[in-house]
Amino acid sequence: MKSCEKEVKVCFGKTAAYSEYQNKTANYSKDKWQEVNDGLVSVLAKFAECMQNGNTVYSVEAQARVKELQNYITQNFYTCTNEIIAGLGLMYVADERFKNNIDKHAVGTAEFISDAIKVYCGN
Repeated sequence: MKSCEKEVKVCFGKTAAYSEYQNKTANYSKDKWQEVNDGLVSVLAKFAECMQNGNTVYSVEAQARVKELQNYITQNFYTCTNEIIAGLGLMYVADERFKNNIDKHAVGTAEFISDAIKVYCGN
């Protein structure tokens, strides 16, 4: 088990979402994992485009991207409630690993996503 997988298991291993994740992804092939990960990267890249096109986190476009992200996670990993996506939004900027990876699309993308999620969740 990779260290990041161990970290996730320690933090979330006893949650219903983690159990759902294990069940949903148990039979993912290497190709399926690549497809799912590429799809997630594509969704995150749309936030960068949205930001670069001058949209604010309050825009219809940005809010549609948050809904798309939430739906993508639900379809491929686990039921992504507003509470869960709010936590992800915080993690995207608090954890440098996520922030740096997301900001590869464009500097500031992680913060844009995090702020758009706050708006989406009414925070």
